[in-house]
Amino acid sequence: MALSRELFKPLQKRELQIEIVRPSVTYWQDAWRRLKKNPVAMGSLVVIIIILLMAIFGPMLSPYTYSEQDFARKNQGPSAEHWFGTDALGRDLFTRVLYGARISLSIGFVAALVSLLGVLYGGISGFVGGWVDNVMMRFVDIMYSIPFLLWVIMMMVYLREIMPENSGLIAMYIALGLVYWLPMARIVRGQILSLKEQEFVLAAHTIGASRTRILLRHLIPNCMGPVIVTATLAIPEAIFTEAFLSFIGLGVSAPRASWGTLASDALVSLKSYPHLLFFPAAAICITLLAFNFLGDGLRDALDPKMRK
Repeated sequence: MALSRELFKPLQKRELQIEIVRPSVTYWQDAWRRLKKNPVAMGSLVVIIIILLMAIFGPMLSPYTYSEQDFARKNQGPSAEHWFGTDALGRDLFTRVLYGARISLSIGFVAALVSLLGVLYGGISGFVGGWVDNVMMRFVDIMYSIPFLLWVIMMMVYLREIMPENSGLIAMYIALGLVYWLPMARIVRGQILSLKEQEFVLAAHTIGASRTRILLRHLIPNCMGPVIVTATLAIPEAIFTEAFLSFIGLGVSAPRASWGTLASDALVSLKSYPHLLFFPAAAICITLLAFNFLGDGLRDALDPKMRK
């Protein structure tokens, strides 16, 4: 077919104009937009913020302290003066639940921060590969083989000799620090193994980027979706673990009170005064549900496959 001038027509000026139908958004802006469309996740986020504010500022506004005893008012039910009632020593249960929220939430957030250490560990293991990867992951397997409860017991026995007053809480922090980064290391390693063969990593190598820069500026940022979701879900897991250990007597020591110790103390008089167990148990359930629903929402929002 012969080419002729009639086959080629210059574009008109109005045809050269580019119309922006939808503004460009970044990955995080798009994830936030999708998260806002999830009412359950947003409701859970509001609940978490309220719980955090109550834990931080609630005890300051309360007219009672968490250790103030009044035997004339022991085991009272909920009332206008004591919203959650009082315990066997006449202490205000509402104030103690708020103080317990500080300890339980602090343990949860410490676990989340500690789990971030596994990001760098798993990133180095997956990116370097070879015998380095084998040695690093075998160390993770060894750490996994020791039960978490055994870590706590060993820390409790050791720390009670050197600091008997704070042994329970510090032992919990140390035990969490020893084990809660392990799942994150495995997740990040798997992500790095799949990402390091991508074209953008080859392009970074081509332009002379160092291995450290490729890992910190290209690979790890591309793993932040699973990292954020895993860290968010580590918080309720740590809160539940602390509640369980405190319930069996391995948690924080008196007069401090976490939600687990409050539930453990209330078990003795459950039939006579059920409100002593109901309120700390309800606080644990609401917090765990809120963090789990928020984690599910973040997983959907940060998944590129869910993008429309």
